[in-house]
Amino acid sequence: MNYFEDYHAHTGVHPDKFYKATLFQSPRLMLGLNCLEPGQTQPVHDHTAQDKFYLVVEGEGEFVVGEEHRRAGPGMVIWAPAGVAHGVTNPGANRLVVVMGIAPAPSSS
Repeated sequence: MNYFEDYHAHTGVHPDKFYKATLFQSPRLMLGLNCLEPGQTQPVHDHTAQDKFYLVVEGEGEFVVGEEHRRAGPGMVIWAPAGVAHGVTNPGANRLVVVMGIAPAPSSS
């Protein structure tokens, strides 16, 4: 297993929707990378029983968490508690890259 990764090796582009890549996944944690080109959006959604975070590493995004709307750039961490609607739009002229972390969904057993 490789314990060190350069996120740049996992960036990419989809012309019609934002790009997603999994950096790491285990039964306890999933880390991903989301790349949003200018004008792309991750629609507002929620995770009933999962907390989630975004760490902005490149660009700026307009984030929604619950009723709060806020612009965030490199170094900012955005928390979305379980059950709280969240999403992001890239209103800028450059790519937005965020590291995303979320716990796996609880099992239904």
